[in-house]
Amino acid sequence: MQATAARPRAVSAGRRVLPGARGFSLVELMFTLFIAAVLLTIGVPAFNDVFLGAKVSSITNDLMASVQLARSEAIKRNIPITLCRSADGTTCSAATDWEGGWIILDDASATVLQHVQAQPEGYKVTQGTAADLVFQPIGVGASASSFTVCRSSPVGKQERVLSISATGSVYVTATEAGVCP
Repeated sequence: MQATAARPRAVSAGRRVLPGARGFSLVELMFTLFIAAVLLTIGVPAFNDVFLGAKVSSITNDLMASVQLARSEAIKRNIPITLCRSADGTTCSAATDWEGGWIILDDASATVLQHVQAQPEGYKVTQGTAADLVFQPIGVGASASSFTVCRSSPVGKQERVLSISATGSVYVTATEAGVCP
């Protein structure tokens, strides 16, 4: 008895198909597309929330770096250094909100050591007290202070509270109040 090899059968378009080989049916394709659509519907808003939360963290890190720079410059230069709100990047302005930008100012020579530009629309940076931060040559501030960084539009659950002790140490706490002033 001689074994016969499976031979491809001819298809009308001139292609040859091996027995048992086939493509997807329309029902299988539609089911796969349905599952993909459901996963995208769930995943895209979650990804957007992660992106917006990362921006809150980025703004908080910028502010924390500015606080630490102001403190270290006060110690290094042995003069008071001020961290204050500034819209124009050259002078302190109490009328500007913190999200409008801030500067680090050498009080002795009125030299701007760092300028951070305004934050994107929809993000708020509020301070517990309305005063500027002044670090003395020994590295301490006049008093303790705190900042809250949050999204005002759309309001999210990610908030960061930047706390500055009277001794000048800085730490960040993540909160989920979901209310942004």
